[in-house]
Amino acid sequence: MAKPNPFKHLERKISINNEDYLFYDIASLGQGFDNLPYSIRVLLESAVRNCDNFQVTEKDVQSILSWKEIKGESTEKEVEVAFKPARVILQDFTGVPAVVDFAAMRDAVLRLNGDPNKINPICPSDLVIDHSVQVDFARTPDALAKNQDLEFERNKERFTFLKWGANAFNNMLIVPPGSGIVHQVNLEYLARVVFEDPVNGAKVLYPDSVVGTDSHTTMINGLGVLGWGVGGIEAEAVMLGQAISMLLPEVIGYKLVGKLSSLATSTDLVLTITKHLRQIGVVGKFVEFFGPGVEELSIADRATISNMCPEYGATVGFFPVDKNSLSYLKQTNRSDDKINVIFKYLEATKQLRDYNNAAQDPHFTKIVTLDLATVVTSVSGPKRPHDRVAIGFKGFELNPDSLSASGDFTWSDGKTYSLKHGSVVIAAITSCTNTSNPSVMLGAGLLAQKAVNENLKVAPYIKTSLSPGSGVDNLVNVIEKNGLVCAGVLSGNRNFEGRIHPNTRANYLASPLLVIAYAIAGTVDIDFEKDPLGTRPDGSKVFLRDIWPTRQEIHAVEQKYVIPAMFQEVYGKIEMGSPAWQALQAPTGKLYPWDEKSTYIKHPPFFETMTRELPPNRPIVGARVLLYLGDSVTTDHISPAGSIARNSPAARYLASKNLTPRDFNSYGSRRGNDAIMARGTFANIRLVNKLVSNAGPKTLHIPTGTEMDVFDCAEQYGKEMTPLILLVGKDYGSGSSRDWAAKGPYLLGIRAVIAESYERIHRSNLVGMGIVPLQYLEGQNADTLGLTGKEIFNIAIPDDCKPGQIITVETNCGKKFKVLVRFDTEVDLTYYRNGGILNYMIRKMLD
Repeated sequence: MAKPNPFKHLERKISINNEDYLFYDIASLGQGFDNLPYSIRVLLESAVRNCDNFQVTEKDVQSILSWKEIKGESTEKEVEVAFKPARVILQDFTGVPAVVDFAAMRDAVLRLNGDPNKINPICPSDLVIDHSVQVDFARTPDALAKNQDLEFERNKERFTFLKWGANAFNNMLIVPPGSGIVHQVNLEYLARVVFEDPVNGAKVLYPDSVVGTDSHTTMINGLGVLGWGVGGIEAEAVMLGQAISMLLPEVIGYKLVGKLSSLATSTDLVLTITKHLRQIGVVGKFVEFFGPGVEELSIADRATISNMCPEYGATVGFFPVDKNSLSYLKQTNRSDDKINVIFKYLEATKQLRDYNNAAQDPHFTKIVTLDLATVVTSVSGPKRPHDRVAIGFKGFELNPDSLSASGDFTWSDGKTYSLKHGSVVIAAITSCTNTSNPSVMLGAGLLAQKAVNENLKVAPYIKTSLSPGSGVDNLVNVIEKNGLVCAGVLSGNRNFEGRIHPNTRANYLASPLLVIAYAIAGTVDIDFEKDPLGTRPDGSKVFLRDIWPTRQEIHAVEQKYVIPAMFQEVYGKIEMGSPAWQALQAPTGKLYPWDEKSTYIKHPPFFETMTRELPPNRPIVGARVLLYLGDSVTTDHISPAGSIARNSPAARYLASKNLTPRDFNSYGSRRGNDAIMARGTFANIRLVNKLVSNAGPKTLHIPTGTEMDVFDCAEQYGKEMTPLILLVGKDYGSGSSRDWAAKGPYLLGIRAVIAESYERIHRSNLVGMGIVPLQYLEGQNADTLGLTGKEIFNIAIPDDCKPGQIITVETNCGKKFKVLVRFDTEVDLTYYRNGGILNYMIRKMLD
């Protein structure tokens, strides 16, 4: 049971704008407070304010306050602490399943004789509908309007459900489609920086902090708001008032000095930092930026660096609030009174930063330094976001005999064109990485303007877009027939093979300016210093340097046009939505009236057999390996994403519902239907499964030796009552934080995963779904243990299992080996014993 807060004596009163506020004076704790990194101070304040010796204990507070002794010297000691974020943010693709789960939880509570109205977000929660537009139309003035019309046509059922949720649930804001990328809206509108929370008639001030269902929630760290991505199921627990259990992190101090050159962009800087931090190794750690070079970066630049945090592997990339942060709040139309509250509170609690004052520098686990002057124009690729290279890179690891391969085709304009290795077929200014950064977006506009003035053009077959997603189906035959490595160039944050398009094997991350440059060039096999982009009528050559805008040019335009009135115009009516949204008719009532005919929104099966009592602990007996995978299997490989292939189990399911391929839409748009998502799990065409000979979504039904689609094989094992496991290599589950990367395997019947190592969020998601994450001991893997993946496995989790316990896995061929049970905390074990985190929450609501 919760107890009175033992830190009530730290409560202080402060008068701001002729109004009295309360706050917890964490700076008065002493005991080395001034040595704490600013990111750790946010954790400390939350622990002090929320301490009830139940969810958050005095031990948590002491551990955080003792950060320097525990993590300040890169010690191996691991200490668990509780953290209650101030709010939750949901992106619509990952947020829809959360709202579906909340609706299903209400039904479950009612079935178990509880009050369904108890199921509401307790923690303030915002959902932004953003990743829905597909680029069916491009290069015409009415392309945006046409694409948005199709968006509503395709997503009407999903939008209707979300509009129901907006009215059915308390303490949840749902931002209609067409308002912007979720992280842009978070940065420019939703972020409080400092919360003003009415408690017992008084307003309590505390730092804004957030967890989100997208790994790039970290973008908000650029504004000094501590935040990171979590799995959808973990986010749902926070929405229901639960604290996050986390390991106290090391904090790497990243010192910035010097100034960027006039030609370098924030994208060049972030790709440089991403490669640097990947080399250092910061997985599971906080990175906190400091030094005089930070003063040279706008908040948009800082946000771009923070956005790429998942690509360099850290939990956060944090920029404490400084005077530039306050100026940004003014620019984005926050009120003077609000900004003054933020300033006074952060100043009073020693959470306001002056990057030029070295006396404020806290202690860090480790310090690394980057001179901004060394940053050069860069791209990253062809397959990983941390493989930064200077522009002009030409290597594709191709056989020399095939380098001259090419293919001709006739386009709709009647002209014949040729593709070769390195040809650009997609050029997309896209994703949350840059859309909140006016400098690179305006820079792209200026470059395009200069290109038009020089009469430079983009080949008509190159798919160009200013939105997430794209497609190049008209060119697929040419690419496949000639075995070409064609390229996609985008200003996003992910370039794993097959993510941009199944047939673009080389994908490069670049600034929006370089996206346009490569689109004009038509190839990535170019040296911009030596090779011209075109020729003028007088015969002189036009080089990229001739049309590249300087930072000074871009800044002048930004100062003129990016002003508070612009943000007032955009966000003043954000909650109203478009006329199409306003006209949308949604159900009313607290329980959702599920439509059995819907192929978008379906009642999930997670709670159908749930009881009030805890289920018995069941050993995994007679398990088969569904998939035997290697290293760096991402959530893109696991989770359903992108278009629904016409020969896939999901397509067959939709066809059985009398839908044609035109109406299949994407997996992302159908995340509210578990039948679709289960069939799309492990459906990536680049999946490499050692049980079969070719890449793709196939596996082996071992008892019969039959090769089958992954879903069909899992379904067959289910009929045979055979539990399933996965054998995987290092970094399992890296990439975007997707709850369906855990929910999908659960629905396939996977009870455990044995991996060499896990991505942080994905391991947590597996636990949240009741899947056991097991890890080979150091130096061991499936190969060294001589496993073929065709064995039968027996795994018993002890009733008294402890965090980090070692257990034995037995096989039918006599091989035994030990594994580490990756239940890292007691909370992990509690979720597992309940059959998952949502089951735990339902039982808690029934008490």
